[in-house]
Amino acid sequence: MLPFVPSASASFVTAIVGDDEFLVERAVTAVVAHARTLDPDTDVRELAAAEFEAGQLAELTSPSLFGERRVLVIRDLDLLPKERLDDVVGAMHVAADDMVIVVTHKGGVRGKAMLDAALAAGATRVDCARITRPGERVDFVRAEFRRAGRPVADDGARALIEAVGNDLRELSAACAQLATDTDGRIDGESIARYYRGRPEANGFAVSDRALEGRVGDALEQLRWALAVGTAPVLITSALAQGVRALAKVASAPRGMGGAELARELAMPPWKIDRVRGQLRGWTPSGVSAAVTAIAQADEQVKGGGTDAGYALEKAVLAIVAARHDQ
Repeated sequence: MLPFVPSASASFVTAIVGDDEFLVERAVTAVVAHARTLDPDTDVRELAAAEFEAGQLAELTSPSLFGERRVLVIRDLDLLPKERLDDVVGAMHVAADDMVIVVTHKGGVRGKAMLDAALAAGATRVDCARITRPGERVDFVRAEFRRAGRPVADDGARALIEAVGNDLRELSAACAQLATDTDGRIDGESIARYYRGRPEANGFAVSDRALEGRVGDALEQLRWALAVGTAPVLITSALAQGVRALAKVASAPRGMGGAELARELAMPPWKIDRVRGQLRGWTPSGVSAAVTAIAQADEQVKGGGTDAGYALEKAVLAIVAARHDQ
């Protein structure tokens, strides 16, 4: 998903449609920034559509005595009272180079007549719907790095989402930070190195290495995670999630296509592919043994034992042994 960048030929009215607050705010900021590249003294005014008063809009859109460029942002057009619709449409028709209007609308059926009227008046539409699909988040991360002029591998985009989470604001900030702090192509390994201190990343790194049977790497990740303060319960949680994913993929119906299987398992396709790779060497009895080992470790780290680190090491060793138990 590429960021919205107003063009020189764009309409003087922009309708930003969608319910993702971050994307909406970014689009509004892009319009304001574009206006200020033309006139640094651009005056920006904001109005809540639901709070319009009679005559207010005419006052705000009347020609300025000082001739400065202006941007009027009308928030939540879907909440605009019907009796104010003609006022807004009239203002859109007189928008010009020195008077830019931006309206936001959450989408959906409420206030759709207001949005249709804005588009009929020549507004440029910018869609900012909430991102819900894993693939769309990967596309968003790719676009953020492209925006920063940095190449990113597919596994790098996916690893960043695992490390940071799904919040677009945090992902955008992480992309900007990585683009500043690192050199070269960004891939899964560079993300792992950069986020080694994050608790949520560390727990899943331990889980991945253990499920792959890489005992030395798993123990190294475990010791590092504990050294930087990762809560032991987060590590057992990551181990449990990893084993559950193994069981789900192993028991999935045969013959399903990638998209169909992703819907069936409620897992993104790339994660299914990774879990399939981890499944090599596992048997049903091995998965069962791993579940038991994790349950015992979970009991120990939640107060049943005196040494959480030792309990976790035992669990990692047991998981790796279970993988090779034929």
